[in-house]
Amino acid sequence: MSETLDAEILLNCNLMKKYLLTLLMASGMLFSVHAQQKMPTASELTKKSVDSLDKRLKLNATQRSIIYNYTLDMYKEQLELGKKQQTGQFSDDDVAKIYKTQNQTTANIKNILKGDQLPEYDKYLEEQLRGGKKKKKKKGKHEEEEVVTGIAGLKLPATNPNP
Repeated sequence: MSETLDAEILLNCNLMKKYLLTLLMASGMLFSVHAQQKMPTASELTKKSVDSLDKRLKLNATQRSIIYNYTLDMYKEQLELGKKQQTGQFSDDDVAKIYKTQNQTTANIKNILKGDQLPEYDKYLEEQLRGGKKKKKKKGKHEEEEVVTGIAGLKLPATNPNP
């Protein structure tokens, strides 16, 4: 009788371990799903983009409003196509549509910029294509080393063949 009781206790212990492990795994998965970062909305992306442009180009209120609307429309379409890509229904036509929308938005923005804003906007676009404006890294106490981007950043320094 004692042996059957021990076997029953051992079986119950193993069963409890399985339940506890399952519960911990389920709660871990729930926690990881909850902890994942949500996708930014079109309006959040637009605000960040227009704020960056405004800081760089010193937009007036009318320009800011028009650029906001153009950019918001572009981001809405891009996010919609991004969702389509996640479902596996993305095609080459959709890629072309994204580029067409971006080019149209850029052209529309250029049409409302004036004077010195146009060349500055072109510089801004170049920086965005390179990955954004790079910050300088501190080398020493008061020295700063400039971060080189673009093609120049890929070039190796010249080496002296005769040391």
